Amino acid sequence: MFGRAELQRTVFVVVALLLTAGSTGALAREFRAADTQNEDYPTVQALRFMGRQISERSGGRHEIKVFHSRQLGEEKETLEQTRAGAIDLNRTNVALIGNVIPSMNVLALPFLFRSIEHMQKVLDGPIGNEILGSFEPYGFVGLAFYDSGARSIYNNVRPVRSLDDLKGLRIRVQQSEQMRETMRALGATPVEMPYGQVLTGLANKLIDGAENNWPSFVTTDHYKHAGHYTLTEHTMSPEVLVMSLKAWETLSPEDRRIFREEARRSGQFMREKWRDLELQSRKQAETAGVMIVSDIDRKPFEAAMTGIYAKVQRDPASAKLIERIRNVE
Repeated sequence: MFGRAELQRTVFVVVALLLTAGSTGALAREFRAADTQNEDYPTVQALRFMGRQISERSGGRHEIKVFHSRQLGEEKETLEQTRAGAIDLNRTNVALIGNVIPSMNVLALPFLFRSIEHMQKVLDGPIGNEILGSFEPYGFVGLAFYDSGARSIYNNVRPVRSLDDLKGLRIRVQQSEQMRETMRALGATPVEMPYGQVLTGLANKLIDGAENNWPSFVTTDHYKHAGHYTLTEHTMSPEVLVMSLKAWETLSPEDRRIFREEARRSGQFMREKWRDLELQSRKQAETAGVMIVSDIDRKPFEAAMTGIYAKVQRDPASAKLIERIRNVE
């Protein structure tokens, strides 16, 4: 028979094992990640890469299931669901989340970044870290930035070489007040429309054009209905990977560290995939006969943004952020 001391030790060990097993089971879960892009798109591949890494590092306790191609809705809807905790992770453009988090509107400002390299230096440094760290009061946790190239204007009516060429054109914009004002300042008529409806809008001539990067222009077949692509490169706003604050709060400190580290690694993974797809997409558009207008004077386009900047800079914090970004060499 067990003595009293041995019995107490045995009970203690059994209870400890049961508690450990119970807590491990409670912590293990499958996280839902939303992305509106198609299955092969670099952001979707990056989310899957992140999922594989987290599964490995957590010993299989945590998995990420990626819902691509708008399976969980358009970006505006998935952001609302992420904030509510129905979706755990979300890849979105900063212009969309700027409707909720004001600092994101700064990153979406037209002609803010001098080049892709300038943007990457800003986002990879202290400024980017501070911005990601400012999301929690709004119900999100900022994990990483993804590249999104430069957005340019395309249409099915005429080549755009000047502001005059934009007059009267109905150009689709993201569901963002700042993007509406930007397109209006350029002289076009902005039409808010979910990303998934743009192809139908172009095909049925409900809109004359839109604005986006090379991969989005080609992978969605927009190039088949909009034969003029002008390299305005008016914004270089990045994508951002956010996590629902409600989901974040279920993670242990160690798991939070893993999620942050692997999110950053997925950003570098995505950047490599992005460069290849960008080159491939432009070549595909050229081969299909899309007229690419690159010989434009951007100074009048930039000058048209004076009112946009004046409005944003009324907020002292935004004005300071713009100055800091411009001072990054």
